[in-house]
Amino acid sequence: MNLPDGQQRLRVNLKPGEHYVSSGNVVMSTLLGSCISACLYDPVTKVMGMNHFLLSNRRYSHHMPYYTTEAGRYGIHAMEILINDMLAQGARRGNFLAKAFGGASLLQPSNEAGNFFCVGEVNVKFIKEFLQTEKIPLITADLGGDRGRVVHFHHGDFSVYVRKIQKTINRDLGLKEKRYWLTSIETQKQKAEGSVTLF
Repeated sequence: MNLPDGQQRLRVNLKPGEHYVSSGNVVMSTLLGSCISACLYDPVTKVMGMNHFLLSNRRYSHHMPYYTTEAGRYGIHAMEILINDMLAQGARRGNFLAKAFGGASLLQPSNEAGNFFCVGEVNVKFIKEFLQTEKIPLITADLGGDRGRVVHFHHGDFSVYVRKIQKTINRDLGLKEKRYWLTSIETQKQKAEGSVTLF
């Protein structure tokens, strides 16, 4: 991306499971369906970071606490990696502000889920609970709905530009995310089977 003053701005495209942190002149971008991207920034030190994650269960009971579940641990891990990398680059946790995006219900409308939340709804509830628990103010959000999003997070004024995806593309994005979710579950299962418990 060329800037008016001739400077070059680095563009970083995030895939599911990735994150990126920088204090430089960068635009972080990603494509979201049911996944969530948390955009964190420290307006004082100018350190910013973005992640792209999906909790590892497809749906949950309405009465289940999300923040403390096994799948919730995956989200916590994704958030803690982002936060720790920002701290390592000089950000101060007390300065953190957040913007959050994603959590669409692409393959199953939420009103067809019965007594269960769809994966998009679970992700939305998780990120809200996490930020509230960690006392990180959520400045703005575009969460839920039935359409995917392209998100661009800009350094400088920390603005975020969101473009909604045409509904005809949503199913393809939803199927890609389903494959990502199934791979994530299998990876976690293999790790659990290979772990050793010491007494």
